[in-house]
Amino acid sequence: MSLADRVKAAKSADTSSDTQREEVKSDLRRKLHYKVVEGLGPTLYNSQMSDAELKLRVMEMLEWALEQEQSVPLARADRLALLQEIADDVLGYGPIDPYLADPEVTEVMVNGPHAVWLERAGRISKTDTRFVDANHLERIIEKIVGQVGRRIDESNPMVDARLPDGSRVNAIIHPLAIGGPYVTIRKFAVDPFTVDDLVANRSMSEQVAGLLKRCVEGRLNVIVSGATGSGKTTLLNVLSNFIPANERIITVEDAAEVQLNQTHVLTLESRPPNLEGKGQVTIRDLVRNTLRMRPDRIIVGEVRGGEALDMLQAMNTGHDGSLTTVHSNSPRDTLARVETMVLMAGMDLPVRAIREQVASALDLVVHIHRLRDGTRRVTHVTEVVGMEGDIITLQDLMLFDYGMGVDENGKYVGHLKATGIRPTFSEHLENYGINLPPELFQPEAFARR
Repeated sequence: MSLADRVKAAKSADTSSDTQREEVKSDLRRKLHYKVVEGLGPTLYNSQMSDAELKLRVMEMLEWALEQEQSVPLARADRLALLQEIADDVLGYGPIDPYLADPEVTEVMVNGPHAVWLERAGRISKTDTRFVDANHLERIIEKIVGQVGRRIDESNPMVDARLPDGSRVNAIIHPLAIGGPYVTIRKFAVDPFTVDDLVANRSMSEQVAGLLKRCVEGRLNVIVSGATGSGKTTLLNVLSNFIPANERIITVEDAAEVQLNQTHVLTLESRPPNLEGKGQVTIRDLVRNTLRMRPDRIIVGEVRGGEALDMLQAMNTGHDGSLTTVHSNSPRDTLARVETMVLMAGMDLPVRAIREQVASALDLVVHIHRLRDGTRRVTHVTEVVGMEGDIITLQDLMLFDYGMGVDENGKYVGHLKATGIRPTFSEHLENYGINLPPELFQPEAFARR
């Protein structure tokens, strides 16, 4: 055998040996994980025990379990690293813990125990991260939902919850999730985005930010619309912070996500039914209850059902300046969705009556879209003008110019441009002492594709 062949064979043997060591280590990790979980049982979820006490118990159990595995020799450094890794796994959120702590990760998607995907800067990629098995993933899910008083089991296999930092969690398990469980975690920044951040990220221009600030201060009813993951909640947070500090604000959500800096804020959160199927409190129940709580502003995190009728009623009965979000593809689709959701309330109302309510209640639709380059941009600022016959009239005040194309990195170079139309709500804002400078609506030429 030549020297080159012997070197190649040695390298192959080393690679094979490394692979075997990793397999042994992985098997040991799985065994230790099971022993700790089985040994501590309910103690892992004992709310009466402090984090320090629980970590001490876990480390003691790990030391004991590792002593039972005498067949696997480990160097001291490897031993300590393995103990710390398993302790973090048991005490935290398992192998996705590092991603939840990473500020660059905006979404964590767990497609079963052996497939974890991430979103960074609007781009989705797969990781090598794996859970031990489906039971391991289910324990993490139970830990998350248990922290906010929710439950997940075969009788209630879908749940919305949130992490202590406010990140939104959706989980779905067997029998609905084939190949699951599945978990989707939408992360929110530790420091909420401000209007300056959105301007810096080119989600909107200073011109548009100035217009929206005046609209919120002038108590216009605003709907933020867009697709899933387009940034509706982030934009709603930014708009909410334009509300004057001396007003009483009540937020209504499935899982509390709106983060306000004002001091006079009341946060309401819906509640699912208990084990007996009783005790459910819906968004609609909460919206109706807010009317008895003397609100200056009502913020509904997302309208997705019959609560749309109650929201419109609130907007039409003196609770101006309300804010909410709706899933839709465009401002026109937003109004169509609101109509449909009003019908979901079970009221036998004629379509014209619903449209009159919508046209009277809503003043502005702000549509945000996640573009193909991964960026999130406000693409429409549209005024709801009123009724013409049986049709709700809209007029676009600002539109995103797609015709400007993309740069060498594939990023859109376009921005939101004024159409030159001055809104009809100008007089309403003037009654609040708010003037709309003409330059806000100075038209720009739109590029042609």
